[in-house]
Amino acid sequence: MGGVEVRAEVGGRTVGRLADGRELVYYDDTAGFDRTAVDGRVLERAAAGAEVRRDPLTGEVVLVAAHRQTRTVSAGAADCPLCPSEAGRPSEIPAADYHVAVFENRFPALGGTAGGRCEVVSFSSDHGRSVAELPDERLATIGRAWAERTRALSALPGVEQVFVFENRGARVGATLAHPHGQIYAYPYLPPVHRAVLESARAFRDGHGGCLLCEIVAREAAGPRVVAETDGFVAYVPEAARWPYEVHLAPRTCAPDLAALDETARADLMRLYGEVLRRFAHLFGSGETPYMACWHQAPVRHRADLSHFYAQVFTTRRDVDKWKFLASSESGAGAFLNDVLPETAARRLRDASTDRSPRS
Repeated sequence: MGGVEVRAEVGGRTVGRLADGRELVYYDDTAGFDRTAVDGRVLERAAAGAEVRRDPLTGEVVLVAAHRQTRTVSAGAADCPLCPSEAGRPSEIPAADYHVAVFENRFPALGGTAGGRCEVVSFSSDHGRSVAELPDERLATIGRAWAERTRALSALPGVEQVFVFENRGARVGATLAHPHGQIYAYPYLPPVHRAVLESARAFRDGHGGCLLCEIVAREAAGPRVVAETDGFVAYVPEAARWPYEVHLAPRTCAPDLAALDETARADLMRLYGEVLRRFAHLFGSGETPYMACWHQAPVRHRADLSHFYAQVFTTRRDVDKWKFLASSESGAGAFLNDVLPETAARRLRDASTDRSPRS
């Protein structure tokens, strides 16, 4: 049996362990909350059976994690593993209430012989609330959690890339409705990050300077800006692969979230929340599922790629139409976009930023 073994309660952070030894970290909006509830479950550490395989034909790396077939899927609030624990209904989070909680995934896609680590980030104790509806104070806490976990995971032996992401909605593969995301600490560079690294190096060698700085400056002066602050720009990229896709990037170089100070990170998270609200209201009614991906500098190549960015996109392309990755995208890796990026940017600019839930 485990419990929260408090090693630090500093500035609203409490660190401990779950019953099977997995790490649990609470992040609170302010200090002073008691997060010492004990995980009373009798729980053995699940075997992490993930392995890395490489396709000899394409050179692609594939993670094989068959043990994930048994993970919880589509749980309601009554049996949700991310809702706070109650008498007779223990969950992955022992506290009766919390702001943000981070813990090692019980069914990780990494670990075992694959190496690396997978963590779950629960954004709220409220099962029915989305990130788009959260107040700025909570968004800042989420940003702090992401930054601190990026720093901690980057220090683990063998980790090459720390990838923060959220899948929101069953249409994009979310197995739980509770507002949450994940962090993967890969023991290799995923294809997108490797390609961006190579492009950044080629630009530096050919032109000098930072590729993304050049892109952000050009986009900030163009027709595809969705929203912006003094420090950050949200825009639809010129060659967007998805009908509605937004990139958020700092105007000046920062390799990852951990490199931002508290003020800058809070500014970024306010803009991020605004973008999510625009997505939520984009089609007027019905769910707008999305994926949010934070592309940070590879752990060992911060000097070569010193500019992070976030990518938010939806698989919905109209009120009653969806984008599917059919043969061209899935088989050939060649994307087809059905919406002009300039049109997508205009529609997102026109969308509401109201925090209230849609009807």
